[in-house]
Amino acid sequence: MNFDPLLIEATQCYKLMVGSVTPRPIAWISSVSSTGVLNLAPYSFFTVASCNPPVLAVTHVNPRDRAAKDTLTNLRATNECVVNIVSEDQAAIMNASCGNYPPEVSEFAVLGIESEPSHLVAVAGVKVANVRFECNLREVLSVSSLPLGGHMMLLDVVNIFVNESVLVDGQIAPHLLNTIGKLGGDLYATTHDRFEMLRPDIK
Repeated sequence: MNFDPLLIEATQCYKLMVGSVTPRPIAWISSVSSTGVLNLAPYSFFTVASCNPPVLAVTHVNPRDRAAKDTLTNLRATNECVVNIVSEDQAAIMNASCGNYPPEVSEFAVLGIESEPSHLVAVAGVKVANVRFECNLREVLSVSSLPLGGHMMLLDVVNIFVNESVLVDGQIAPHLLNTIGKLGGDLYATTHDRFEMLRPDIK
């Protein structure tokens, strides 16, 4: 079956995309509003844009009921955030932070999430997160201002915190970090099952 993205409803296109582009890593982003409210929200349209320099890319999908979510508003106001990496034992509290809280309410406070001061940015991170990327906003690329349209937030990484408990020989061990991924709808995936394949050596 073929779907013409210009003819189907935007919500159906969204479901086709999030149901197939899987599993998606989760950026649990803490940010601060212009009035000092510490915000926390998960984003699953998340990847690495560059390693030299280190830049993360997170896409903000426009909500249908307002112009922007708090994270994008806060980033534009303060230019700083922390991308916290979600391990499986943090899944429930991460999901709770998805709630549509008003801008003046801190998810940290209402959900009892302990924060941790950052090293180089003013925004605190999630204390239980085993990896935290402290970031400055590089730029926001506006793809579409329509509902369910996207704004890509490019984030310059200025410091990386890694809990020593997930390191083996100086490298992050996947089985210790134990991340989760987002599927379509309300489904998530774990990283318990893994397999290794060597890259082909073409000469």
